[in-house]
Amino acid sequence: MKLVCAQNNLNSHLSLVSRAVSSRPTHPVLANILLSADAKTQQVSLSAFDLSLGIQTSFSAQVQEGGTLTLPAKLLGDIVARLPDGDITLDSDLNAETGMLTTLTCASGRYQMRGMSAEEFPELPAIEDGELAHLSTEALIDGLRGTLFSSSGDETKQVLTGVHLSLQPDGLEFAATDGHRLAVVQTINQDEDGSPASKTENDASLDVTIPAKALQELIKMLGQSGASIAVRFDQGQVVFEWTNQRLTSRLLEGQYPNYRQLIPRQFSHQMTLDRRVLLGALERISVLADQKNNIVKMSLDGNNQELTLSVDAQDVGSGRESMTAQITGDSLDVAFNVKYLVDGLKAIATTDVQMQLNTATSPAILSPLGSLKMTYLVMPVQVRS
Repeated sequence: MKLVCAQNNLNSHLSLVSRAVSSRPTHPVLANILLSADAKTQQVSLSAFDLSLGIQTSFSAQVQEGGTLTLPAKLLGDIVARLPDGDITLDSDLNAETGMLTTLTCASGRYQMRGMSAEEFPELPAIEDGELAHLSTEALIDGLRGTLFSSSGDETKQVLTGVHLSLQPDGLEFAATDGHRLAVVQTINQDEDGSPASKTENDASLDVTIPAKALQELIKMLGQSGASIAVRFDQGQVVFEWTNQRLTSRLLEGQYPNYRQLIPRQFSHQMTLDRRVLLGALERISVLADQKNNIVKMSLDGNNQELTLSVDAQDVGSGRESMTAQITGDSLDVAFNVKYLVDGLKAIATTDVQMQLNTATSPAILSPLGSLKMTYLVMPVQVRS
């Protein structure tokens, strides 16, 4: 194999696929990146796979001699990232004495490293007979940003470590919960002609739970894309494909909770206020929150149209902030984990936010006003008077 490519091009694509390299590989080749060069198409493809998450990307290069090989991901990435701007020549040779030796040559010098045969690298999953859906990039990004933060980081909770994605008649629905909070986003997608921008072939049902880790990588990759996404899935795998890029992931097994039945339909208290004002006050007051339970108390004063936040951290100190709010319903005191409130407010992009609730012990709903249809449910914390 021999090819010439730009340093910044190779570096950016290496950074992309390196996210799927196993930190604790069960086989030496899984610590490598698969590099394939095609002389006919003048394209170079890079792939990484940790047996759960796989990323593949390709870019144009001057391919003088095609071929495939695998190279150590960290070593290759570290070297390329430090090379000067300009062209890099990559030349690979296989012989009995040196094994598979690859030489990187740039204006300032050359580096050599040993690789492994591409035959040992596992193939990324391909879905031939599964279902196919086409999703709009904008809807996918909106849904993931509004829900990913609510998934569980506890691997023992299995299906809760992912985001549940389902295709509804009028758009996509995303849901994530860790057992203490729930985020649901409904995106209504339409093309310029008014037809649905997200659809499946043959009316297939898109109803899958995808690991949050894979989706976090997907959203980073989609930041540079404006294309629609082709999604293929079967009972065990999902594959996202768009312009020169591909991400594969296993699906999470198990029945996702019936989260819709958890969301209250009627409320006795409602509060509307400036999202940034509330977020800033919560971030300031959280500094004093007891590190053991991280609780902030909210006092809704319907008579004076005022919300007061307070923290009483024993042996540390206390804090109190008040702000104007539009409140309907009687006065109410309720307490929350401050981190859950901050996370939810950061995921909302609108100027104003609405909070709806019934009692100090029943679920509260945060939602943006005048934007994405997002429902963020958070359970209050019971505190002693």
